[in-house]
Amino acid sequence: MAEDLVYEEGGQTCRGLIAVPDRARHGDGPFPGVVAVHEAWGLGQQVQRRIAMLADLGYVALAADIFGDRHIPKDPPEAFEIIGRWLADRAALRRRAGAAVSALKAHPACDGRVAAIGYCFGGSTVLELARSGNPDVVGVVSFHGALDTPMPGEPGRVTAKILACHGAEDPLVPHEQLNGFLAEMAAAGADCTTIAYTGAMHSFTNPEADGSILPGVLYHERTDRRSWAAMQDFFARELFV
Repeated sequence: MAEDLVYEEGGQTCRGLIAVPDRARHGDGPFPGVVAVHEAWGLGQQVQRRIAMLADLGYVALAADIFGDRHIPKDPPEAFEIIGRWLADRAALRRRAGAAVSALKAHPACDGRVAAIGYCFGGSTVLELARSGNPDVVGVVSFHGALDTPMPGEPGRVTAKILACHGAEDPLVPHEQLNGFLAEMAAAGADCTTIAYTGAMHSFTNPEADGSILPGVLYHERTDRRSWAAMQDFFARELFV
C-alpha cells in the first residue's frame, strides 16, 4: 500500500505517494527507485496504479506531486491552464521534478539509484529532467509525452539514458516534433531509444482515455502492454544492472 511522502520545493509543499516492494517477495532492500510523474490531471488513479505496479516489480516508487498539495484540476480547462504555466517555465519544472528525485533518493528504502517515468505532461517532465543533466537520475522513460522544448539538451549534458515511447499516430505530437526530438538527441550525443508504435495515439497507457476529451486522446491496450514491457527491459538491461 502506498504511503504519503511529503517534501518541499520553492516554498511549496508537495504530497507524493510512495510504494515499497513486498519484502517477503523482494527481500529487505534497499531497492532501486523510480519517480513516476502524473499527467495533466494531477496525482490521480493512473499514476497511483503505476507505482503499485513498479513496487510489484521490485522498485521503490514515488508518485511525484508536481502541482503541489496533491491538487487535482476540476476540469480540462483548469488542467490545461496549469500545465501551460509549467511548460512555459521549464527551469521551474526541472526544479520541481528534481525535488521528487531528491526525496526518493533520500528515502531509506532506496539504494540511491533513481530513474523517472512519466505520462503525457509527466513524459515531457522527465525528458526535461534528462535534458537538465540532473546527476541523480540514471534514466528516464517518457510515455506519450510531448517531445519539444525551448531548452534543448546540450552536448555532454544529457547523461541519463532515455527511452521515449511514442504513439505513431499521436495528433498532439506530430511527426515534425518527433523528427526535431531525434535531431536534438543526436546533436546532444544522448543515449536515447525512441519507439514509435503504430495504431497508438495520445494517452495510449490510460484506460480512462476514451476520446471524449479529444478524439486523439485514446487508450491502446496493445501499446500500453508493449511499452510497459519495453520499460522493464530498459531498466533491467540499461539502468539497474
